[in-house]
Amino acid sequence: MFLSDVDIKKAIKNGEITLEPFSESRLQPASYDILLGNKFIENDASSTHFVDPARKIFAKTTEKTVADGNEFVLHPGVSVLGLSKEYFGSDHYLIQVGGKSSLARVGLMIHNTAGIINPGHFLHITFEITNQSNIPIILRPAMEIAQITFSKLTSEPERNYRRVGRFAKDNWNHFVPAPKKITKRRSVAKAKK
Repeated sequence: MFLSDVDIKKAIKNGEITLEPFSESRLQPASYDILLGNKFIENDASSTHFVDPARKIFAKTTEKTVADGNEFVLHPGVSVLGLSKEYFGSDHYLIQVGGKSSLARVGLMIHNTAGIINPGHFLHITFEITNQSNIPIILRPAMEIAQITFSKLTSEPERNYRRVGRFAKDNWNHFVPAPKKITKRRSVAKAKK
């Protein structure tokens, strides 16, 4: 079950949802429009010959900060990472990020696969922005770039993302290794030593 605008406001007011800054003008009937931030990460195509995730070979990248009022030109077929202006999260709700239809119609995709924010994950979300069009698209910090929805959970999760999540501490560093899993057997063996 998704929260309505009424319930989103209530959950923010009572502290069940963190959403900063919050502006009621961006509240939709069952979602909230979030803004594009100022940081982008681009692949350096001239010094990267291939990517091999299994062997931990990734593209060389460049981080770029664009001031409010300025623009970032996203060329056809190019993907970049970008951040949201808003910092948000919840221990009580599953948050989903989705694109805006007005931007999808001009060929802008804001995430490839990472559309879910687990309970316990508080972040400036990293967008995976791609220009699917055949002409450049101008991105501007503070433009409405995506929308988020909030879903009630059937019960409190046993595992909170704050404790077990790969990107819990640094969502902007996109090559974070997976946390090492400690089995009960290994933990017991360490305790006996």
